[in-house]
Amino acid sequence: MKWILLAFVCVPLWAQTQPAQELSFEEYLGFVKKYHPRVKSAQLQLSAAQANLMKARGAFDPKIEVDFNQKKFQDKTYYGLLNSSFKIPTWYGIEVKAGFENNDGYFLNPQLNTPEQGLYAVGVTVPVGQGLWINERMADLKKAKMQLNLSKAEQTLAALSVVHEAALAYFAWKKNYQEVVLYSNYMQNAQKRYTAISTLIREGDKPAIDSVEAGITVRSRQLNLAEAQLKLTKSKLELANYLWIENVIPLELQDAMIPELALETTIATTLETQQLFASDWRLDAHPKITALSTKLALLELDRKLKANALLPRADLGYQYLTPTTPTYSPLANNYKLGVSVNFPLFLRKERGSLKLAQFKVQDAQWDIALESAQLSNKIKAQQADLSTRNAQKNTAKALVQSYQLLLDAEDRLFGLGESSFFLLNTRENNLVGAQLQAIQFENLYFQSHAELYKLAALPNR
Repeated sequence: MKWILLAFVCVPLWAQTQPAQELSFEEYLGFVKKYHPRVKSAQLQLSAAQANLMKARGAFDPKIEVDFNQKKFQDKTYYGLLNSSFKIPTWYGIEVKAGFENNDGYFLNPQLNTPEQGLYAVGVTVPVGQGLWINERMADLKKAKMQLNLSKAEQTLAALSVVHEAALAYFAWKKNYQEVVLYSNYMQNAQKRYTAISTLIREGDKPAIDSVEAGITVRSRQLNLAEAQLKLTKSKLELANYLWIENVIPLELQDAMIPELALETTIATTLETQQLFASDWRLDAHPKITALSTKLALLELDRKLKANALLPRADLGYQYLTPTTPTYSPLANNYKLGVSVNFPLFLRKERGSLKLAQFKVQDAQWDIALESAQLSNKIKAQQADLSTRNAQKNTAKALVQSYQLLLDAEDRLFGLGESSFFLLNTRENNLVGAQLQAIQFENLYFQSHAELYKLAALPNR
């Protein structure tokens, strides 16, 4: 890893003097997954979901409340009111409360009178209708937990998208690099052949027209090489968009770096696309299905909350009162009891909200069924595409070998004086076309792997 960083940050002049060093596809993806800003941004969304979960849990935090009011006028204490309480919210909407009250004054409301040493109270408030089995506080906490799972799935999908784009940039860099190497070799061959033919023409062994055709070939190769080098430069700059290190520092790809030459043999292992053929691979583990299932669970929770609103709002409260520190004793006659009931007569608002929530749940269920079917078919289609691209790649390689044999044979005939430069050049052009086609099919094979990786979204990736 150290030599990679060194090659990235060194000055361009020094990098050009260094021997070529491979930046393997696996190490490249390691940089992308660990340091790319968009991947880090997805991690921030997960952190935000964790913060929301903490916020929702805060609704169940115990609370201390103290309320003190006093009025004095013309040396008279009209009233002094002290009311303190300690509340503990619980899961099923039940609230446990302990309090202390001490009031005095000349003009105190009689119902606020307390013993001289104050009045202690211990009690509980229970919703016996709406809000007992599910309530806003309970629903918010459940939603926060589901949002955390949703954020994890969305983080995975966002990271997959970045890695997929980065992989395509790497493949384009490799393709353009191979074309530059190809055109460089053939330009050198063309220049050597032009020099040799010029010598033979001076010695009278070849017609002068051969030098014209040889010169055309040299200039044609120069144009091809210049175009390939331009594409390589652009692909390097595109690749640099995905190379970062800690503290959001971008890296520059230097000329000493070259793509992995044996990528064809390692790509399936690096992207782990072979896992698709494992018997234990399941579509329901796909993050997109997980995200949709979580959204469905959120809608189902909202539906339950809307259904709960059809129940009457009835709260029952009881407090045991004592002028001394509260201890266990029979409930006796010292208590405060309260009942509150609220129930709309027609429930049109509540019934309308419930129907809308039911429609959303049904729509989400259809989305999951549709997405599952589409995703399964897309993966199967991409597997077929990968098999086809592999066969095309192998066929293109076989064509290159055949054209190479023809060129070698033509070159021997040319050396014996039994062939022309035109035929030799034609054979070479056919070979160049076949090699470019082989590079293109290899690139399509790599892209097919990346597309399958993105579609499958394997859990451990």
